[in-house]
Amino acid sequence: MTTIDVDGEDAGDGLLALVVAVVELLVEAMEREAIRRMESGRLTDEQVERLGGQLQAIEAQVEEIKATAGISTEVDRIRSDLDGLVADALQSVDPENPSAGVAAEPGPATQPRADDGGSRD
Repeated sequence: MTTIDVDGEDAGDGLLALVVAVVELLVEAMEREAIRRMESGRLTDEQVERLGGQLQAIEAQVEEIKATAGISTEVDRIRSDLDGLVADALQSVDPENPSAGVAAEPGPATQPRADDGGSRD
């Protein structure tokens, strides 16, 4: 299990590593959703280009933060632990199907809103 040192000089680095790991997970989720929307034709070429540029800028900033703070190894460790937690959670949802709940088709909760550039089908 991942621990974060809250005593001493490394507390800030541990917290920063956790935040960066969570941001990386969110960016990956946004990329998967962007791909789904792109493949379904719900995004214009301009929106795809703009979204791709924004995601690249976020990723570049995250990499810069990791390099500057020297936390790449810690972020990787946290990500590994979080991946294990997610796998365990999915396994508990459906022990017969470890990928249950992953990559499901978008439902009503994930349909584009009028203000996100998507169109309603």
